[in-house]
Amino acid sequence: MEQAPGNPQGPQDAHVLPTCYRHPGRETGVRCTRCERPICPECMVSASVGFQCPDCVRSGSGTGHAPDASRPRTLAGGRVSSDPRLATKILIGVNLALYLAQLVVGARFTDRLDLIGQAYVPSLGSPQGIAQGQWYRLLTSMFLHGGHLHILFNMLSLWWIGGPLEAALGRARYLALYFTAGLAGSALTYLIAAPNQPSLGASGAIFGLFGATAILMRRLNYDMRPIIALLVINLIVTFGWSNIAWQAHIGGLVAGAVVGYAMVHAPRRHRDLIQYGVCALVLGVAVVLALVRTAQLA
Repeated sequence: MEQAPGNPQGPQDAHVLPTCYRHPGRETGVRCTRCERPICPECMVSASVGFQCPDCVRSGSGTGHAPDASRPRTLAGGRVSSDPRLATKILIGVNLALYLAQLVVGARFTDRLDLIGQAYVPSLGSPQGIAQGQWYRLLTSMFLHGGHLHILFNMLSLWWIGGPLEAALGRARYLALYFTAGLAGSALTYLIAAPNQPSLGASGAIFGLFGATAILMRRLNYDMRPIIALLVINLIVTFGWSNIAWQAHIGGLVAGAVVGYAMVHAPRRHRDLIQYGVCALVLGVAVVLALVRTAQLA
């Protein structure tokens, strides 16, 4: 924010905050404990005392040790990587690669991997579905899409929401959140949707990222209105348009919020146990839902 000329010390500037040195548009009151540069939540790396910036963490500045020794952690306890968006980039790449395979191979490829409870599939000439023992569909359906706009909006959302969240949680915790939320959304879709209704898309996992982002913003005392408005818009689209698997969206959102809460609020002493334990618990619930539905369709 620019100061008014001629009065740099005036009372109107008394509460002006500096901006992050890596993200000039973001005001922050936190500084790196090593170099004292202002850093926003995306750039904060939890250290033994306060927070450090990614540059100081990578260089090992002032530690007297090699860069990897006593390496500081992210807010959630994850390791800081040189590319904080690498996992997000890989997920986007996998989604795009499988979408290309859908376009090249056609219906036989999609019909083998999408989420369907139990139905006769003409392109394959036989009954297909999770109830037929094809449990892999709960996972593979998360990487398929129904059209250009579908994958475009999902990948843009994954980049905008997933990148900052990956930087805040760390790569392993971010991937655990992504897959847990996506599988929870798939399980709820399998439980509630018509067994012969195919479903596909990364939306369940992405809604999980939305839920975790809301928890993270609340933890950092950020203004919640932007993320709430974004969630409301997405929920309106979810329930206002036909041919949208709302079950995956709701299942992913709830699972993401639960896992996200564990990620950012777990006490340091038992952090790993609580974080991954909650992921396992949510996945256990998803398995139970899938078993119940399979018993119904038997």
